[in-house]
Amino acid sequence: MKGRSAQPPEGNSDSTITNSWLTIPNAVTLARFLLVPVFVWFMFHDEYWIALITLIVLFSTDWIDGFLARILNQRSTVGQWLDPLADRLSLWVVVITVVLSGLAPLWLIFALVVPDLLLAGVMAVIYAGNPKMRVTLLGKARTAALMVGVPFLLFAEAPFLEDPQVWHTLAIVILAVGALGHILASMDYLFHGIQNARKMRKANLDPRNKTDRDTFLESV
Repeated sequence: MKGRSAQPPEGNSDSTITNSWLTIPNAVTLARFLLVPVFVWFMFHDEYWIALITLIVLFSTDWIDGFLARILNQRSTVGQWLDPLADRLSLWVVVITVVLSGLAPLWLIFALVVPDLLLAGVMAVIYAGNPKMRVTLLGKARTAALMVGVPFLLFAEAPFLEDPQVWHTLAIVILAVGALGHILASMDYLFHGIQNARKMRKANLDPRNKTDRDTFLESV
């Protein structure tokens, strides 16, 4: 689950950003919010198979909204903060739910939530807003691992599996890789966020000023 930057998508430098929140991609993002409590409800009623289907649809919207924004040229200022917010909150709730259900270990919550809170706190102090950092390859890889590991946990509960423990162990290994990647990616974003702020100050730009941040991003 990624924080998209305000940069135009690759290969579409002429795309525009609208101030209207009534866009199809934003509707898909809102659907992601609505699917989260549905997933939680199925999980706590031990309907793991239906929860798995719900989770696959939920995670798919993370790709669909970005795809539609590019294809339909419906990038919006609302989508720039709504999409990463939906990504992060949905991942938090999904992870906390699978831990509380007993399917995943407690360390998974700390590995995901603590780095996020630390990064968000430092960036809020430095930038007083969205630093608009580009998603790195490591960030994409950790998200992919987490989005694969959790469905595997639910799949391991399928009644037709002859050896569900193998699938459960595989899911935990994938989640451990994703959690480690999440910690490393957070450290990387933190380092580059601080580094960019220093570069801005050297250029007589204020990291806490939105106009100055946009000016800096255009120059790099």
